[in-house]
Amino acid sequence: MKIHLSGPNNKLLAATIKITGSKSESNRSLLLSALYPGIEIKNLSNSDDAQVMEKGLRIKEGTVDIHHAGTAMRFLTGYFAALEGSDIVLTGSKRMTERPIRILVDALKELGADISYVKAAGYPPLRIKGKKLVRNKVSLPANVSSQYISSLLLIAPSLKNGLELELVGKITSVPYIKMTLGLLSEIGVQSSFEGNLIKVETKSDVNSTTLVVESDWSSASYFYSIVALSKVGTEIILSAYKENSLQGDSVLQEVYKDFGVETSFGENQIAIKKIAEASQSKIQCDLANAPDIAQTIAVTCFGLGLSCHLVGLHTLKIKETDRLEALHTELTKLGADISVTDKSLTLNITNAINMDVAIDTYNDHRMAMAFAPLAMRTSIVINDAMVVTKSYPDFWSDLQKLQFQVKEL
Repeated sequence: MKIHLSGPNNKLLAATIKITGSKSESNRSLLLSALYPGIEIKNLSNSDDAQVMEKGLRIKEGTVDIHHAGTAMRFLTGYFAALEGSDIVLTGSKRMTERPIRILVDALKELGADISYVKAAGYPPLRIKGKKLVRNKVSLPANVSSQYISSLLLIAPSLKNGLELELVGKITSVPYIKMTLGLLSEIGVQSSFEGNLIKVETKSDVNSTTLVVESDWSSASYFYSIVALSKVGTEIILSAYKENSLQGDSVLQEVYKDFGVETSFGENQIAIKKIAEASQSKIQCDLANAPDIAQTIAVTCFGLGLSCHLVGLHTLKIKETDRLEALHTELTKLGADISVTDKSLTLNITNAINMDVAIDTYNDHRMAMAFAPLAMRTSIVINDAMVVTKSYPDFWSDLQKLQFQVKEL
């Protein structure tokens, strides 16, 4: 489905929106509840990815198809490798079979896992025969996707001897690692993270415990963008959020200060308000710890006629699409002066925005949602608009609460 999108131009916006639970926290919590049946989860994400993860965890033999869900691919690889008696083929979409997984597979094999490649070496599909993993020491390059690291950490307490994981080199995506360790702590698992060494103690069972999933900060980013692109005085209230978040993307509240957007916390919610115009003409960010908000920031800058230089983006090459190239292509259509490398993006100031451009989404939910706020400046078409269900099924209806015109073509 494609939609024509136009925004509430020059209007003062106000709305209260409830955002679904974090996909990142939900998938981690689901895996932990599969390992420890005493865990109950509240505010679970209603995203496609969480549903795929939940369904996959119920299968013990045969084929598990996780479609476009990269997190599920990484987490389930570790889960099935350590699940005694399981015998599955783990597969996904065509794009998923192009996303590398060798680093995680090699680490699991080093722990004693039985994993083989069904087709191309280093890529899904994977044949996994679950067994008891008794080795407890392994190393990984420190700059890999944090999902590889979290896949190992999540199964660590279920291993007979726990796990000692050494990260070699400069660590990236630290907040996602800390999110995983924070959830382990909530269920009573002892761990330490000192220097480049992470240790997780074994735990045989967990008493009745409730994990409350915080709403998704990545999803909040699109409303930060809308507020930044709107008139001074616009205020949107989002729930349910915690001031001491486990999510790395909560750095949004600091980043968007440069756009004149203020964040205040209430009981289980945040109010985001535009109090001034952008304070500088060039936005510079190192997003190594929060790469999922890069698309949102780049589009916000373009819509406001600002320049930006974003670094720390090396993991975007292996996401649902090559997000850097996708940004380059789609922003260029709109009239942007943009250049990208394999780990950075530079946008120069342009004042004109082309109208009614059709934005391709590349099977990537974040492409659709990051470009949507630009309808505050010009009408656009979003191709394959329902790709948003991967993480935020209610996105288009929530935009309508803000007086966006969403017309199916």
